[in-house]
Amino acid sequence: MEIKKLKERFIEKFGKGEISGYFSPGRVNLIGEHTDYNGGFVFPCALSFGIYCLIRKVDRPSFRFASMNLDFEIELSLDELTKPLPNKAWVNYPLGVIAQFIKRGLKPETGADLLFYGDVPVGAGLSSSAAMEVATAVAIDDQYDYNLDRLDLVKMSQMAEHEFAGVMCGIMDQFASGFGKKDHAIFLNCDTNKYELVPVILKNSKIIVSNTNSPHKLDSGKYNERVSECNAAVEAIKPFKNINKLGEISPEEFEKVEDKIEDKTVRARARHVVSEIGRTKDAVNALKRGDVMAFGKLMNASHVSLRDDYEVTGPELDAMAEAAWKIDGVIGSRMTGGGFGGCTVSIVKNEDIDTFKQKVGEEYELKTKLKPEFYVAEISDGGKKLF
Repeated sequence: MEIKKLKERFIEKFGKGEISGYFSPGRVNLIGEHTDYNGGFVFPCALSFGIYCLIRKVDRPSFRFASMNLDFEIELSLDELTKPLPNKAWVNYPLGVIAQFIKRGLKPETGADLLFYGDVPVGAGLSSSAAMEVATAVAIDDQYDYNLDRLDLVKMSQMAEHEFAGVMCGIMDQFASGFGKKDHAIFLNCDTNKYELVPVILKNSKIIVSNTNSPHKLDSGKYNERVSECNAAVEAIKPFKNINKLGEISPEEFEKVEDKIEDKTVRARARHVVSEIGRTKDAVNALKRGDVMAFGKLMNASHVSLRDDYEVTGPELDAMAEAAWKIDGVIGSRMTGGGFGGCTVSIVKNEDIDTFKQKVGEEYELKTKLKPEFYVAEISDGGKKLF
């Protein structure tokens, strides 16, 4: 949506006066799924669509929250900014971020009006929640002159997700939304937060995001269940190799101790994480040397592991990936995001993009009775002030 229209809607809602605008992108993870909360590597990039946050500081001792996408609106006093709202209201995402500032002793002395608008598909697994959190963090930090480090804002956004949304996510989504750079992906060590910006050069191909239109629901408990299973794997391995996270053990070391994990399900979860970390490292090296075909094969293997060992794909994501693998011009395709619905990400040769959309769309709709959507991904910068 044009900035002019966003400003008009803000004035309709909150009246005339000075307005500032901020934007933070959604993300797509090219490879490295469910490794972030295990201290492993991920390889996401920021997208050109995300969440806009328009804000105006006011003398009134309260914050007003509104969205152009969702009906719920609320006004909260300065003393009501540290507790989540019931019924999983969307306001918990920005509210949780503001609560993190207050935890650090940075309580706003005056209120503000905030209007959000998102053009990232909600429920598609492209991290609209992280985009909203980072957009809020950047806006509040700038408007109230707190001048915090960008990594602090990212960590605060992650804690907002933990404490106000109840999703024990790793740092990848917020990191990608905060640190993204145009035409680059982020090779991030989620244990140390050290990262490298890697140019995404796909030669005669593009990244296609395919939305299953089967919304993922991280708060369904399945995500947190996987976190618990990974923690159980660590505890089972500890007597034989002293680790605190699965990211600390190599595939070769894991082979020697995996039979010590008695629970077959927990063992499979760990096998996915350890192998996925190895795939992510290999995929980044393949991209650096210009071997896009090798990158694609690792994407395919990632999906199989997420399907068989981690069990987070489901019929819709599997149908989408399987349809993509049949197309000659598809270099690689896999689910992306938390899973349980959402999107796949594919690398598709330019001359086959139209065929991909048509054939994959037809087969997917036939299998699931759902109509998919396809987006050619443009890689953008992280959270920033627009005006």
